[in-house]
Amino acid sequence: MKQSGINRSETFEALIVEQDEHGRFVSRIGRRRFDELPEHGLLIKVNYSGLNYKDALSASGHKGITRKYPHTPGIDAAGVVVHSDTDRFRNGDEVIVTGYDLGMNTSGGFATYICVPPDWTVRKPDNLTLLECMSIGTSGFTAASAIYEFIKHGTNPCESKVLVSGASGAVGSMAVAMLSKAGYKVTASTGKPEATEFLRRIGASEIIGREDLNDTSGKGLLPVRWHAALDTVGGNTLSTVLLSTAERGIVANCGMIASSKLEVPVFPFILRAVRLIGIAAAETPMERRLELWNLISNTLKPDCLDEMIRIVPLHDVPSALSAMINGSLQGKVVIKISA
Repeated sequence: MKQSGINRSETFEALIVEQDEHGRFVSRIGRRRFDELPEHGLLIKVNYSGLNYKDALSASGHKGITRKYPHTPGIDAAGVVVHSDTDRFRNGDEVIVTGYDLGMNTSGGFATYICVPPDWTVRKPDNLTLLECMSIGTSGFTAASAIYEFIKHGTNPCESKVLVSGASGAVGSMAVAMLSKAGYKVTASTGKPEATEFLRRIGASEIIGREDLNDTSGKGLLPVRWHAALDTVGGNTLSTVLLSTAERGIVANCGMIASSKLEVPVFPFILRAVRLIGIAAAETPMERRLELWNLISNTLKPDCLDEMIRIVPLHDVPSALSAMINGSLQGKVVIKISA
């Protein structure tokens, strides 16, 4: 910190989550001191962050996400290095940090500064801006992780229909747009009829309702409807998706909005050889992480990225967090932290 010219007793603006006198978790914009940041190798001035469901859980006091409060959430950050203890990064480098422990138990991106280990940090790809990096963020990185698995599995864009459940959310909408950009025919499932036009604009060729993925017939298999699927919902939605997937198809799951439990017959696996994989983007090894950001920047970046996001200032984050918990957000919220 001394080399950076910043006094550790100085303060910076941040979102602070803490408990009030009634034990409720409340979010406010306040000041934090530099000496409250962890002493890791990179001090980064944050330009943009992105809103994710983990941030909303952290702001709600979810001890499975964040153990100690007061706390600053924000599992994503993009900005400029202002102090580095390693030769791998220099002052002025534009970098991105997504996942690992950022915003969970390490002070996160809803602040003017973060301090993180170099091993968590990715140099910004040349053909992405910092704003584009956070427009994609963890949600786009998660979607790209699933698409990477589809590609490895041999899912052919020219021949394959792909389903995205929870398609109006941050991960779902990014998956729709990225899959469309890669040439896949995308079926988007949503419980929000008002999102239909938005989903068509970003690349969905077919829109189905949430109820279409809630089979209660008890059948061991259902008619084939798609060759691959990204499920963000879990529960019976995921079960229905598996039962409806083509022979030797692939289903990726990254969420449990409906339920964390899965009850499904084994028939999709033993009769159709359907493959179910989990997507856990936060702990992606750095070698794969760099490969995925390369795939995003060169192949998957949506042409419609600007219309998929809403940029809000840091002061509007408490209301955006509430909207995310209530399920009323559509697309991706990007937070402008500093110029």
